[in-house]
Amino acid sequence: MSTTVADVVRLVEAHYPPRTAEGWDKVGLVCGAADWPVTSVLFTVDITPEVVAEAVEHGADLIVAHHPLLLRGVHGVDGAHPKGRMLLDMIQHRIACYAAHTNADIAPDGVCVALAEALGLAALSQLDPRPVERLDQLVAFVPQGHTEAVVSACAEAGAGRVGAYDHCHFRVTGTGSFRPLEGADPFVGTVGEVEHVPEDRVELVLPRGRRAAVVAAMRAAHPYEEPAFHILELAPTDTAHGIGRVGELGAPVSAAEFAQRVADALPRTVTGVRLAGPGDRPIRRVAVLAGAGDSHLDAARAAGVDAYVTSDLRHHPATEAVAWAGAPVLIDVAHWAAEWPWLPVLSDLVGAAVPGLERRVSRLNTDAWTQRFDGTAG
Repeated sequence: MSTTVADVVRLVEAHYPPRTAEGWDKVGLVCGAADWPVTSVLFTVDITPEVVAEAVEHGADLIVAHHPLLLRGVHGVDGAHPKGRMLLDMIQHRIACYAAHTNADIAPDGVCVALAEALGLAALSQLDPRPVERLDQLVAFVPQGHTEAVVSACAEAGAGRVGAYDHCHFRVTGTGSFRPLEGADPFVGTVGEVEHVPEDRVELVLPRGRRAAVVAAMRAAHPYEEPAFHILELAPTDTAHGIGRVGELGAPVSAAEFAQRVADALPRTVTGVRLAGPGDRPIRRVAVLAGAGDSHLDAARAAGVDAYVTSDLRHHPATEAVAWAGAPVLIDVAHWAAEWPWLPVLSDLVGAAVPGLERRVSRLNTDAWTQRFDGTAG
């Protein structure tokens, strides 16, 4: 059977689930149809006119990008607009386009891990841990004979899903006791008398964001006028996902030597690699964050690292960050260069699952800056 866009998307999303992306992000299929056949895939950080031309030239059926083309979207597909022109070109050549962005940043085989490994870091941990999803546990007490209906209703509302299984629940039988008061309309029992009823204690996990919907479904399916239940907020157990990574070098090196090592490990750009802080400082423990990272300068300092490697550092946050006693040196690299090491990782993941698929990692430099000029003024 031939491979389709849906097949590749399903594979990518198994590693980088869209639900783990930031709320503002726009991940997923940008253009194309799920049933389009795919024989060749092009992997890129950015979608640019040059990347689209590369896909056309090499006969790619699908472009998998890190940055969403429509993150800042357009209101029409106008050929006079650069984004509109690229969309028209891709559709004209039946090239589908898919983006995995912040969901790939936080993953254990994602963008930040690829950067850390490219720089020779080991013993990795999260700079800013991000559980994939926060979970609740619903515990409800249901009279026997009605348990299946309550479980089914909760499952339809989003509870009871564990991995590739749904309707997952635990039940144990006990005795529920209550006394209906004046004004009650009990499903079972008599006003003013204590009633004892065989009941099932039913437990299901659910995403915290589905709490209101699941409770409403449970109430609607439950026969009691006032169901007995409670919600437990479960402690996070996911330790594999997070923004940025912290790791260690095999042996300490000076900051200047490490900055050169970073430059040698990443694709070359016009802006190169910049160092803020003393060049002779010993570096052993390092934090990295692929992409714009000055919002995590405090986290890097709190992590007790010797160096922080990231991109798009602004003047004021950077100068303030290095002024702290014991602050890490800062190593600023081009945004595109920091994220490029993930592309071969992604290509290998897809290739391992679909061995016959032609794969190409774009080596086009899509960094915004094309020339650099050093002046003569003192």
